[in-house]
Amino acid sequence: MVTSWYEKAREFKSPIRVVSAFLLRSRETQLAINARLQEEMDELKSEREAAERQLQQKQQEIDAFKQQVRKLKKECQEAKRSVNLPSDPPLGRHGFGARMISLAVNVARAVGLRGAARVLKIFFRWLDIKQRTPSRNSIRNWLQRLGVAELKRPHPDSDDLVVMVDHSIQIGTEKVLVALGVNASAMPARGEALKHEDVRVLEVKPSSQWKTEDMQREYESLADRFGTPRAVLSDAATELQEGAKCLKKRRNDTIVLGDFKHFAANAMKSILGKDKRFQEVVGKMGSTRSATQQTELAHLAPPAPKQKARFMNLARIIRWMTMTVWLLKTPEAKARQEISDERIQEKLGWVAEYEDDIAVWQECQDVVSVSLTFINKHGLFKGASQEMHAEIGNSLKHDKSKELAERLIEFVSDGEQQLRDGERLPMSTEILESSFGLYKQLERQHSKSGFTSLLACFPALLKPTTPELVTEAFRRVSRKEVKAWVDQHFSSTVSSRRRSVYNEHKKATKGATAPAIAT
Repeated sequence: MVTSWYEKAREFKSPIRVVSAFLLRSRETQLAINARLQEEMDELKSEREAAERQLQQKQQEIDAFKQQVRKLKKECQEAKRSVNLPSDPPLGRHGFGARMISLAVNVARAVGLRGAARVLKIFFRWLDIKQRTPSRNSIRNWLQRLGVAELKRPHPDSDDLVVMVDHSIQIGTEKVLVALGVNASAMPARGEALKHEDVRVLEVKPSSQWKTEDMQREYESLADRFGTPRAVLSDAATELQEGAKCLKKRRNDTIVLGDFKHFAANAMKSILGKDKRFQEVVGKMGSTRSATQQTELAHLAPPAPKQKARFMNLARIIRWMTMTVWLLKTPEAKARQEISDERIQEKLGWVAEYEDDIAVWQECQDVVSVSLTFINKHGLFKGASQEMHAEIGNSLKHDKSKELAERLIEFVSDGEQQLRDGERLPMSTEILESSFGLYKQLERQHSKSGFTSLLACFPALLKPTTPELVTEAFRRVSRKEVKAWVDQHFSSTVSSRRRSVYNEHKKATKGATAPAIAT
């Protein structure tokens, strides 16, 4: 049954005006609700438009990133396709060419034999190239072959050859003689020190003894092979200096020069070595190092002593003492944080007692440093003593430094008196000492085990190796010649004798019953 709204309206008791008011109020309420909903819709619409704009921006960024990734992938693929190794035909049965050999040797000079083998594997793996790489034994064999080839390389005779000689010892009684050569006419310009590339290795020879007569024999051999040198430069070792005098019979103008650095160290030793105050410092530094290296003062511990070359390394001692005196006077220094004043004074306070002495020693060290730098850069020439005196200056305050300067200037003056006009020769064997450093870098931890057949590599360490040099050296020197050189100079080594005694002990005690352990 359909309800009639007209009939329903008759049931209401309210007058028409009340119903009209109610309807009007309801309409206003509905309008207000509609207006509020419209505002909310407008806000949501604005938010949606903002979200759409942000989404569109993000999408553009994503598209840009995708394009960049595609570009990088393309470049990577092109790079892989572009890695074409140059032609490198093998030089021997090992299958490696001159380029790979020179690369391996040059890497070994920097990071050692084991390191070179690992670096090459990492390098070619990074290039995504399947390439067979040499082992450390192969690299060692190549270096030995290059070294022996360098020793056997012919050199034209020259009348201005300068031979620098020195000995090196590691463990046991065996010493190695190394002789470097440089022509006076080929020395770098004044102001430039000698580099490894400027010199060549003339001889590398180990022996258990090097007396004067032994050195005379070696000097004669060098003169036969390379011509009688114009000068021989060495430290103050008697066998090196006296042995070289035999060359004067071959050439009366051959001169024997002393190494400036060794002379300066000996002069420092004669002036400071007998100084009771300096001796006290050396003793106290040793005890201070033991007392601080396992404490909160470890970063302030004195440098480790070098007994064999103390006065060649005096700068380290003076630098530490100068720093310590400053630290004692500077309580606010960061290095003193979390360290009580009592601890500082207890362990390091003694250094302040030598402040005046440090000033004297520092001035002596400055004289040596300035003089050595001058000799390394300019060499020995007529007028060198006067120029070096000017470099040292006239502002020295202490008697010991003045005496030291006079000795060094006189030493250079005596050397330059033997030169011809316009002649310039080296007067420092630092380049030779640094060459020993290159060899020890190749030896790594084995430098404490004595000299081995690795010594054959020494002559190949001074210059970078090129494929052309490899080809020429391998053509001249075979593996048999390398083996002959090793057999000649290394019938036994400290390492081999050590292995032998352990093997002998193992063989003698094999199967023997172990003694009971007392409890």
